[in-house]
Amino acid sequence: MAGDTLLLDYGSGGKAAHRLIGELFLKHFDNPVLRTLDDAARLELTGPLAMSTDSYVVDPLFFPGGDIGTLAVHGTVNDVAMLGARPRYLSCGFILEEGLDMEVLERIVASMGNAAREAGVCIVTGDTKVVPRGMADKVFINTTGIGEIIANPSPSGHSARPGDAVIISGSMGDHGLTILSHREGLNFSADVRSDSAALNGLTERLLLEVGDIHVLRDPTRGGLATTLNEIAGQSGVVMRIAERDIPVRDAVREGCSFLGLDPLYLANEGKLICILPQEKADAALAVLRQSPLGTEAARIGTIVAADGAGPGRAGQVILETPMGGHRLLSMLEGEQLPRIC
Repeated sequence: MAGDTLLLDYGSGGKAAHRLIGELFLKHFDNPVLRTLDDAARLELTGPLAMSTDSYVVDPLFFPGGDIGTLAVHGTVNDVAMLGARPRYLSCGFILEEGLDMEVLERIVASMGNAAREAGVCIVTGDTKVVPRGMADKVFINTTGIGEIIANPSPSGHSARPGDAVIISGSMGDHGLTILSHREGLNFSADVRSDSAALNGLTERLLLEVGDIHVLRDPTRGGLATTLNEIAGQSGVVMRIAERDIPVRDAVREGCSFLGLDPLYLANEGKLICILPQEKADAALAVLRQSPLGTEAARIGTIVAADGAGPGRAGQVILETPMGGHRLLSMLEGEQLPRIC
């Protein structure tokens, strides 16, 4: 299909659509479930399940560290994994604009298939729609993921408890600054790359080797600050976070300083927050640091009760500054950076 451009015919359900499925999607996504090409996928699953869906509209389509296809796999795999589940299957829906270069589409589909295989999941069903020129921006992708929950109880944003340790798996803000700099053609003193990655292998090790994980979350849109606020609100607790303990790469810090951004509000696509009892914090850090995805893992704070004995009310995040002062780390207001995922 090299050299071709996408025509409306490819979304018609006729011969062109069947060629697209056979020569492109099945070629790169092939597995026994998808190969039947039925209207729905027949799955083998047992026990409680986790399910998540997300749509991806990132601009640009390709960026250092990934593309819209890998992002669509990683983002949904990670959301399923954060519920203490083993992701198994994905669906994918494509909204494509007439005139799209078929080489661009195949590049995206190929990287998406590779990302799924590396994450140990199968893309088992999907759909393709083609809209006229000017009615979309090249490619939009929706993925839905489903997996078997292996944790009992399952981690939840409602389960943070006073005394728990707050851990993150690595540096903050890499993905958000990468998208902004690549979109705007900005160059900094050092290259920045998206951290986009599937975290299900890492979460499974935490669940099976450490256990008693109260909360798992990936700080995507709104960044670390917003996600911590969401957890504090769901659990009705106060979080005390030490700014000096939060890893941020020098290139990201410099880029944010230049642009007037706060890295704590920038999106991440390959990092997680883990909240668990203090006595298990060292074991969790050891597991994380054994993986290339967690070499910069750090304990950044503690959960405290919202009892009025200290600063902060239920649902608030208190940030200790490097100078020893304290400030309220609030949730993101407005849209800091559109189309980051």
